[in-house]
Amino acid sequence: MQLYVFLIITILLIVKPTVNALFLKGLGADSLAFGYLLIAATAIVTSYFYNQAVRRYSLRRIMVSSLVFFALAFVFLAVLYKLNAIGAIALYIFYVISGIFAVLTTSQFWLLANMVFNAREAKRLFGFIGSGAIAGGIFGGYLTTILVPYIGNGNMLLIAALFIISCIPLLSLIYKKGYVSRASISESSNQSLGDSAYKLLLKSRHLTYLALIIGLGVIVAKLVDFQFSDFAARSIPDVDQLASFFGFWFSTFNLVSLGIQLFLTNRVVEKLGVNSSLLILPLGIALGSLLFLTFPELWVLIIIKGIDGSFKQSVNKAATELAMVPVSLEIKNRTKSFIDVVVDSVATGIAGCLLIFVIKGLSLPSNYVTVIIIFLILVWIVGIFRVRDSYFKSFRQSLKEAVEVTEGVPRRKRKSPLELGKRILSNGNPLQIVEYLNHLNKRNAKILKQKIIPLLNHEDDAVKIAAINQLYHYPEGTALEAVRDMVHLKDDEVVYAAMNYLILHTSLNDSRIFDSYLNHSSDYIAHAALLCLAKEARNNQQIASRYNLELRIELWLAELELPDSDHRPEELSFLLESIGYAQMPQFYSFISANFNNRNPHIVSHAIIAAGISRAPQFIDALIDFLTVKQYRKDAIAALIAYGESISEILLAREAEKLLKNNAKKYIPAVIQTFETQASVRVLLRLLQSRDNLIRRASAKSLHKLKGKNPKLNYFPKTVFRLLLQYTFEYRDIVSSRKVIKSNFNAKAYDRLPEDDQTELLQAREGLLEVLDRQLSLRIETIFQLLAVYYSRKDLDVAYKGFVSTDRDTRANAIEFLDNILSPKLKHSLLPLLELAIIEDVDVYQEILEDDISFNKALIKLIEVGDGNLRLPVIYLIQFLGDTSFLPLLAELKITAKNRDVRSFASLALKKLQPALLDTATGTSLGA
Repeated sequence: MQLYVFLIITILLIVKPTVNALFLKGLGADSLAFGYLLIAATAIVTSYFYNQAVRRYSLRRIMVSSLVFFALAFVFLAVLYKLNAIGAIALYIFYVISGIFAVLTTSQFWLLANMVFNAREAKRLFGFIGSGAIAGGIFGGYLTTILVPYIGNGNMLLIAALFIISCIPLLSLIYKKGYVSRASISESSNQSLGDSAYKLLLKSRHLTYLALIIGLGVIVAKLVDFQFSDFAARSIPDVDQLASFFGFWFSTFNLVSLGIQLFLTNRVVEKLGVNSSLLILPLGIALGSLLFLTFPELWVLIIIKGIDGSFKQSVNKAATELAMVPVSLEIKNRTKSFIDVVVDSVATGIAGCLLIFVIKGLSLPSNYVTVIIIFLILVWIVGIFRVRDSYFKSFRQSLKEAVEVTEGVPRRKRKSPLELGKRILSNGNPLQIVEYLNHLNKRNAKILKQKIIPLLNHEDDAVKIAAINQLYHYPEGTALEAVRDMVHLKDDEVVYAAMNYLILHTSLNDSRIFDSYLNHSSDYIAHAALLCLAKEARNNQQIASRYNLELRIELWLAELELPDSDHRPEELSFLLESIGYAQMPQFYSFISANFNNRNPHIVSHAIIAAGISRAPQFIDALIDFLTVKQYRKDAIAALIAYGESISEILLAREAEKLLKNNAKKYIPAVIQTFETQASVRVLLRLLQSRDNLIRRASAKSLHKLKGKNPKLNYFPKTVFRLLLQYTFEYRDIVSSRKVIKSNFNAKAYDRLPEDDQTELLQAREGLLEVLDRQLSLRIETIFQLLAVYYSRKDLDVAYKGFVSTDRDTRANAIEFLDNILSPKLKHSLLPLLELAIIEDVDVYQEILEDDISFNKALIKLIEVGDGNLRLPVIYLIQFLGDTSFLPLLAELKITAKNRDVRSFASLALKKLQPALLDTATGTSLGA
């Protein structure tokens, strides 16, 4: 790639000084403006045919055809020069051809580079590749300066044609090696892009602003070039000397540009970012132009031209190409050449118009060009700030689309929620209807009233219950008769839902309902009525006394103990919930007993009843139920029912290390549901836990909480401090993992018993597996916290991109983060993320401050790891036979809060202490 662009720019720096010298001597500097206009007109016409070619043919074929055409054109010009047959028309034609060559071949190369490299590779390598272009400029310029006096302009054009032909086999080699693997992706999708390049450009705000600043840059460059050429032509009358002058300074500018490219470009772009780097060139030209207004001399123009030539091909070129990265390859393939050729050429034509109609038309001295330049630079800078905003938005959108393609998410027109709701309520199956109704908000429930009321007569009981629950959104007494009839159905849940609605949302008197139903002959109605009574009595003790709630529950419990008692599970469920609502401790043993019931339905309702009661004695049992998948949802709901006070209780349990590992990750989900400022504080305290599962769950809950209630204070300073802490811990684990994986010398442990050697190798492999899982969990936690600190929407897209299976999408996600993170986080975190894509030796050297030993890596894991990480580390240590770990193990045995860690440390001590005795005995015998 670097050699290819070296040859292209070498050719350009041979052709440009030669054709410029012939043009200036044949037609004069005053004709440059007309040359600019011709280039613009030609580019517009040829862009149509080029756009058609892009649709039909591959980039490779187009590039080869372009190279052949330009080689033949320059050979023909050389022949005309030797025959002394170059007239005014020929000079204009070849001035246009050289101008088109300059923009088209370089544009094709950078498009090829975008197919070869992803965003992160581009950021690292475009500077290096660009140095090849600059080196070509230096070589071509000095080659022209040296050879022209000896062989003449005609032979230089033949040399340029020879170099062009040599590019074709080099291009074939790039394709043959398979470097352009992404090209096939582009070509397969091009057929769907029916719009012209111009329309595609207008549809993308980012491309529009990018084309604007590129065009303004070209206009300014042409105006600077006009002043430079005009002053030079008046100062140097000889054509060969003028060509040599141009060749020398063009090469000198490229030499300076090469120095900038090699030593500054990557640092500047890394430090300032893509968008701020674009400001360097216009600001430099602006300062030079102000100096020229004070000192209108050729040496000042050399400085301005030097700034343009040096920064344009180094910092500005790298930043401009990187600004194209967010654009999809399909659109880029259609629009990049249009921007580089047509926009460049039209801008050249505009520069020509300014010179013809403003400078010449008003008979102004050429010094006034500087005033125009300063004005255009102001517009240029405004455009760069527009690009800054559009760049970020475009990057986010392209990354989102890439994630959707990777995940196989089909793109289809989304229906409105109401339209979808109407379809589900009319034609959906019972599960779909219930799910939709359970998540329906009040506003949409009112709109869909005519669809919901008929569902009271649906054949499925679950649908009936869901429809009753929606009646609370309507005026009191809605569908009263239909609900009253449902009380007599043979389904406990339906009867309870109907009776509850009659009590809470009708004008019917509570006494009338309870008098009618509590002693009803149907056990469906009687038991539902008792549950409603218990629910009402929770906030009204008078009604509990009036209807003897306690006695009724005692009688029901006594009935269950009868020998011939036979009750449906639903009846027991209602009794459990009635006890929960009644909050009578003398009956709580019945709830506890049913935690062990063989019927899962009854166990679930016992859990629900415990939550309803809010009795402290059930909390530990409910926490234990979090570990059972079948009852987890009910256990979480039950703990939530305790209210916000449960947060501090759970926090205390975690601090005392009383929570089981498989229960920890569900605790934050309970706290999150309260959606209060206190929830944020508790979750932040949980994030300070050493336990990785608690951290991840807390970060996830905090992330969800921000999505539901973004107005809460999420204490950004605390979150940022935690992010740095987690990042440094992640770095330590990555460093230790590298040492454990690469620096383990099995031969050093040959003195150990064979069984211990086998156990040691297995323990090491097991530890590496645990480390991989830990790193995955920790990086997820970091991303969740980043979404709390920064934009949740942006970080969600970045995380999906980072965990994508497509390597380029992951690289683009990291580049996207590069535009979001603060310098401190960027410096610490991004190198670690890059390791997840490729294990780069240079990156490892960057994150490893010192090359630590195997033992120190294990100690570091003990220091930064939680209990789940410490256990496999301690297990491995006991088989090392290294007594230097004894003090550490002794300390862990006493101070570790995790019971399993203390136990493992104790076992390791017993294993290593005989080794200590053997060592001491050996020393004694040796003495």
